[in-house]
Amino acid sequence: MSLRLLALNFLSLLLLGAGGCRSGGAPRPRLGCYPTTTIGTRFLNPEHLGPHRYKFSPVEKNGIVYTCNAGHVDVTHVRIAADWTEYLAIKSFKCFMQADDGFSFRLNADRSRYYVRIGYPDNWAELPKEIKERVACEAAIKLGQYLAFTATTWHEIMTWFGYKCVGVFPEYPSAFSWEDSFSNLLGTYVAAQAFYDSYHKFDEAITLAIERELKNLAVQPAQTAKEATAKVRGKWFSGHILFLVSMKKRNFDIGIDDGYVTPTLVPSVCQCTGAIAKPYPVPTLDCLSQFGLLVKLEIEPREMEKKKVLKIAYPNAKRRGKRIEPAIHFARIMNHIKKDAAEKYGEDLILIN
Repeated sequence: MSLRLLALNFLSLLLLGAGGCRSGGAPRPRLGCYPTTTIGTRFLNPEHLGPHRYKFSPVEKNGIVYTCNAGHVDVTHVRIAADWTEYLAIKSFKCFMQADDGFSFRLNADRSRYYVRIGYPDNWAELPKEIKERVACEAAIKLGQYLAFTATTWHEIMTWFGYKCVGVFPEYPSAFSWEDSFSNLLGTYVAAQAFYDSYHKFDEAITLAIERELKNLAVQPAQTAKEATAKVRGKWFSGHILFLVSMKKRNFDIGIDDGYVTPTLVPSVCQCTGAIAKPYPVPTLDCLSQFGLLVKLEIEPREMEKKKVLKIAYPNAKRRGKRIEPAIHFARIMNHIKKDAAEKYGEDLILIN
C-alpha cells in the first residue's frame, strides 16, 4: 500500500471523529474470560469468530482459541487492543497534523490517566502537507500500538495489586494470566495491518487481519482448546467458576529484557507436535526518532491501589512522584511482581523473560 493511500485511510477515519464517532466515543468495553475450563469461559471455533465491530454487535464472538505457536489467545483482548490502537493512532495523527504538544486519555476499564507529550523537529511547520501527512500516518500507527500495549499492560499491573474494574468481583486471577499480554500485543498488530488495508472498511480489515494472524499461528478447533486447557487443570489453575478461579500460571513477559513477548504453550498438545512459540516484538517509542519526533508517556494512577505501586516505583519516600514513566518504572514494578508471584506459586509456574 502506498503512503498516499495510507494517508487517505487516516483522513477518512479522522472525518469519523478520531475513531470515536463510530461508537460515540472511545472504544467500548468487552467482557473477557479466562483460558480455563470453568463456567464463564467461551472456547471458540476459529471459523465462527464473527465480524469485528467497533460498535456493539451480537454477531461478534469473543472468547478463547488455542494456537500451536502462541498457545491460548483471548480474542476479546485482541479486539480491545485493536480498537484502542485505532483510536489512539487517529488521536495521535490529529495531534501531529496540528502540531499539538500532546494529549491525554483514559481506558474505560481503569481510572488512571495517560499523558502524552510530543516534541517536533525544527522543520515540522515548514513540511509540505502531503509529506507531513505521510510521516504523521507512519508515526501515528507506531505510537498507537505503543500506547495501546502499554495501557493494557498497566491494566494488568493494577489488577495484580487488587484493582477491580467491575466492582465487587475479584480480578486478581486474570492479572498476567498466561495468555493476556500476548493477546493484547496481537491486537496492536492486527490494527496496524488494518490501517494499511486500502480495500476494506476498518472493521472488516480488522476481521481479516485477526483471521490471518490466527491462521499464521496455527489456530485449532474449539475442542483442541478445551483439551489443552484440561491438560493443565490442577497444575496451572484450579476452580470451576469465573472470578473464583485460582490462577497459578502467569506470563510476566512484556518485552523488557529482549524486546519480545514470548507466548505460553501448553505442553504435549498432540495436534501441535513440535510446535515452537512465536515471539512478537513489542512497540517502543524509540522508533519515533526516525521521524524526528520525541514522545514521552506518563501515567497518573487514580485507583485506590496507587500508593502500593508508587511506593515500588519510587523507593525514596522523599522523592516520590505522582506519575509513572513506563520507560523508567515498569521494569522495577515488574521485578516486584515477579518476586511476589515466585513466592506464591513457585518459579516453575511463571514466565519472567
